[in-house]
Amino acid sequence: MPNLRKIEAAVPAIREKKKVAAYARVSMQSERMLHSLSAQVSYYSGLIQKNPDWEYAGVYADDFISGTNTVKRDEFKRMLADCEAGKIDIILTKSISRFARNTVDLLETVRHLKDLGVEVQFEKERIRSMDGDGELMLTILASFAQEESRSISDNVKWGIRKRMQNGIPNGRFRIYGYRWEGDELVIVPEEAEIVKRIFQNFLDGKSRLETEREFAAEGITTREGHRWVDSNIKVVLTNVTYTGNLLLQKEFISDPISKQRKKNRGELPQYYVEDTHPAIIDKAAFDFVQEEMARRRELGPLANKSLNTSCFTGKIKCPYCGQSYMHNKRTDRGYMEFWNCGSKKKKKKGTGCPVGGTINHKNMVRVCTEVLGLDEFDEAIFLEKVDHIDVPERYTLEFHMADGSVVTKACPNTGHQDCWTPERRAAKAEFMKKEMARRKERKDKCRKK
Repeated sequence: MPNLRKIEAAVPAIREKKKVAAYARVSMQSERMLHSLSAQVSYYSGLIQKNPDWEYAGVYADDFISGTNTVKRDEFKRMLADCEAGKIDIILTKSISRFARNTVDLLETVRHLKDLGVEVQFEKERIRSMDGDGELMLTILASFAQEESRSISDNVKWGIRKRMQNGIPNGRFRIYGYRWEGDELVIVPEEAEIVKRIFQNFLDGKSRLETEREFAAEGITTREGHRWVDSNIKVVLTNVTYTGNLLLQKEFISDPISKQRKKNRGELPQYYVEDTHPAIIDKAAFDFVQEEMARRRELGPLANKSLNTSCFTGKIKCPYCGQSYMHNKRTDRGYMEFWNCGSKKKKKKGTGCPVGGTINHKNMVRVCTEVLGLDEFDEAIFLEKVDHIDVPERYTLEFHMADGSVVTKACPNTGHQDCWTPERRAAKAEFMKKEMARRKERKDKCRKK
């Protein structure tokens, strides 16, 4: 009998398509760059969709964003998230410099994608991240891209500084009270009135906190509709632009890779350009405000009359935390006035004061009077003779006198005893009497039920 063998029809294997995406980026905002970005998006969309072995997974494009870091590159971060979700197998990009100009970011990203099984193909350099020598080539070429970015940054800085030397500001900065019309700063009348009021309040002796509260009560807001706060008001009071003059290079970028901005504290020359635009504030008034701010800064909290200060404010110190003691009052259990270490306001673990406890205000005044040898406490004499008071341990005051001597005195905390006045005791007794009667009445009702 013949031997029969059935031969099954061969089923052609269906090749699984690779999910392919592309990444494009331009860093400069111009019509030419916008056209370039659009061209990149169109090119990669067509390239991916024409390949029968590829499945289109989208084109991710960041416009007008620097490649020196990934912080502000939203599309780049969205692409990485899609890779982690398994939506992408291959990423196409024009060049290493389009993907990243920071060597560390580039290598970390490529290695992370490699661990996910995602390949990055750099068209210009003809590098595939999954190839054996791909990472070596990337390291070398990425270093060149990073140095190119640094070189471009240095050239841009040189141009900016040359313009500043000629009294030309770097771009059209935003400043409350003015707007740009062409290359000229023009006063915005309604905003200028607010600027004048901020300066006048300060000249009248008001603190920035008082101005903040005043504006909040009247519904006066910033240009963006936000509340005026201390930091905004300080910026206005210290900005020489309001005098009709410009101070150029007040800040600079210290590193082209991290883009970190620093205040210019003498590292680079500054350029003072006079009479560049209409003034809102007289220069003499502005200079007086700067002197007054320095004087108030030297005085510390005592200069701010809107705060609840006394002769002890800023004088009582914790030698361990480096914080000043703060004045507090309690009225829930009778009237108590006391001081405690400023570190108590800190919520972080391990920042509590090792001394602990509080200083009773009444007893501290009594001890100060004894140390100064007075019959009655005198604030002026205290400020003249006492440099500061340390609290080395609980209920102990260490007086550091202006003449260099040190006096240590005990200052027990008798706040709770002091608040138990005859009136408070009588009120507490009356409360307890009513409370006991109420409880008895409630018990009687329960028994009847």
